[in-house]
Amino acid sequence: MANLNDHMGRPIVAVTGIGVVTSLGVGKADNWAALTSGKSGIHPITRFPVDHLNTRISGMVDFLPSSSKGASPLTYELAETAAQEAVAEAGLDSGDFAGPLFLASPPVELDWADRFSLYNSDKQDAGAERLLRVARALKELDIFETTQFGSIADRLADRFGTRGLPITLSTACASGATAIQLGVEAIRRGECDKALSIGADGSATAEALIRFSLLSALSTHNDIPEKASKPFSKDRDGFVLAEGSGALVLESLEAALARGAPILGIMRGCGEKADDFHRTRSKPDGSPAIAAVRAALADAGLSEDEIDYVNAHGTSTPENDKMEHLSLSTVFGERIGSMPISSNKSMIGHTLSAAGAVEAAFSLMTMRESVIPPTINYDNPDPAIVLDVVPNKQRNAEVGTVLSNSFGFGGQNTCLVMAREPV
Repeated sequence: MANLNDHMGRPIVAVTGIGVVTSLGVGKADNWAALTSGKSGIHPITRFPVDHLNTRISGMVDFLPSSSKGASPLTYELAETAAQEAVAEAGLDSGDFAGPLFLASPPVELDWADRFSLYNSDKQDAGAERLLRVARALKELDIFETTQFGSIADRLADRFGTRGLPITLSTACASGATAIQLGVEAIRRGECDKALSIGADGSATAEALIRFSLLSALSTHNDIPEKASKPFSKDRDGFVLAEGSGALVLESLEAALARGAPILGIMRGCGEKADDFHRTRSKPDGSPAIAAVRAALADAGLSEDEIDYVNAHGTSTPENDKMEHLSLSTVFGERIGSMPISSNKSMIGHTLSAAGAVEAAFSLMTMRESVIPPTINYDNPDPAIVLDVVPNKQRNAEVGTVLSNSFGFGGQNTCLVMAREPV
């Protein structure tokens, strides 16, 4: 019988359910088939006019009922869809989850349809007075609720019957991984025997596109959208804004085995370190990212030689890819040139708040299926970044452990270590 506690005497945390939605499709099956075949979900933007924008492509999810209804409704539908798949796979009651909810979601702001409804009155009024008068006359709560940061988690808690106050968090591009970390830690502390961790982001709005463009963070490779995301390539020119969701059902191994649940993988370790150097750029020596990787390995009780594969943050921005290479080469030394390291973002784009959860889901599937997804568009290697990026085609390989990196704006660095089997 497997040990029920880890090297530090804490309950081992198992994954018993996985759910995914990206621009490649709904559900694990469609996503995995597309991802491992090297298919790209990046496409021209049709949701809003892009005539005067430098970037006119994205990995938006355009095929859900809420895709045209604004960021908040779409984020909710993405989260619900992924969570439903994960809870069903875990064999749990979809209306009585009976564990806490941790949701990573984007910051909230009014959608344009709501802004227009608030300003839709006599233009002769002073702006502030008109806004207050129209707002007071609105009898429904829909607009108010969509502006509340916790409203999506509240609805999900009601939908799935989670327990306690649902937690909503936003730690930039590390958010999805942080939501998983919080679930792992709650189980380890004995506060619960299962948790639902979700990362969801449907905020690929015109404003978001313009803001990231002003930071020179987005690719402008518009002519061939599927070729735009080029992690670790010499000619990489920025990330591709995208949407998606990932959900994991986490349980103590003891509880999962007791009810005969499927064991899809083990959450071995979590590490996080803050970087206070700059709002968007990493500290030049890479020390916070290095420390996050090492913290995750220490938490997992694993040495550098015991990691089989790295699911890279791999955004395709010149700065991030360079710093991730620096951190990995520092931690893994000479081995870094031969261990497989690939980026899902080459195909799905950067799903922002959802990225850490989506990539954790794909990492678990990599171990289960013994297939490493490729880094596509790797046609022009960067001689300053010597990595085995599993270029352009999937690779069959026995993978027992994975390090999944999430490095976000604002200095948010979170790394997850997962294993195929219990210790």
